[in-house]
Amino acid sequence: MTASAEKPHDRAPVMNFIDNRLDRLANLRGDTDWIKGQLSRSDTEIVLSTANRLVLPAGSPSQIGLPLGRAVELGADLEEMIFLGLDGEGTRPYFAATLPGSDEEMEAIDGVRVIDLRTLALEAEHSREHLSVLSQARALVHWHRTHRFCSRCGKPTKLAEAGYRRDCPSCEGQHFPRTDPCVIMLITDGDRALLGRPPRLAEGMFTTLAGFMEPGETIEQAVRRETFEEAGIRVGDVRLISNQPWPFPANLMLGCHGDALSSEISIGDDELEACRWCDRAEVRQMVDGTHPLGHRIPPAISIAHELITGWLEEAN
Repeated sequence: MTASAEKPHDRAPVMNFIDNRLDRLANLRGDTDWIKGQLSRSDTEIVLSTANRLVLPAGSPSQIGLPLGRAVELGADLEEMIFLGLDGEGTRPYFAATLPGSDEEMEAIDGVRVIDLRTLALEAEHSREHLSVLSQARALVHWHRTHRFCSRCGKPTKLAEAGYRRDCPSCEGQHFPRTDPCVIMLITDGDRALLGRPPRLAEGMFTTLAGFMEPGETIEQAVRRETFEEAGIRVGDVRLISNQPWPFPANLMLGCHGDALSSEISIGDDELEACRWCDRAEVRQMVDGTHPLGHRIPPAISIAHELITGWLEEAN
């Protein structure tokens, strides 16, 4: 893989979830007295989440968490508090916790707002830093909700290291939060870009191809394999461009450019309902909202948008 030291376009990325400025203080997470001290501070914010959605303070976007007492009232377990870190100034502590209630039950409670993270990012009312912290919280809450039991012996596990490990008292197994790497790639053939439409996307939206990395695979190999599996296109050179945490539920998107070695598209599985080559003029229409068929690309919160618009600007 040829890793570029500079982006091919001279501009700051606009995608979300990349501006987490919390000091995670990994060296102190095993100090239970220190963690309890941070948890009991009057300015501590607890980011709350159900299985699917965040439960935020209603009103001002300047806060993303609730006080400890209120969090416990809503059902948060003191033994399952996940330390996120201290804010950029090293002052305010942030924790995360899961709530047992359903989205509907939480929506009936005064003083809170129940919303999924993707919608919150699209609204752009919260700061990029806050959205990044919420990304961290959602990924960790999801992992803890789905790892209550030991994968070795099936017995209940307990939170450890302030939320960055779960221990099994029965077999002494230790389990750590996982992040799943995914390749997401803009494949180009000269002045054309390969864009596809998975069925899950909104009508008219086209995006880059993407897929999970498999064990024993390099980034380049994953890009080539996924592109051929989905579109039947052979890929040569691959360049890593950027990356993005993507908390849906806990992925790291590895943004790449790849050079096509073939051009005949053959949709090979059920992941795409359409795939086509688009020249720069047509992609520009998608970006500007002037495409005659209403086709468009993903919103600016995503790395797919960054890859596509960056490629467009290379020609300027």
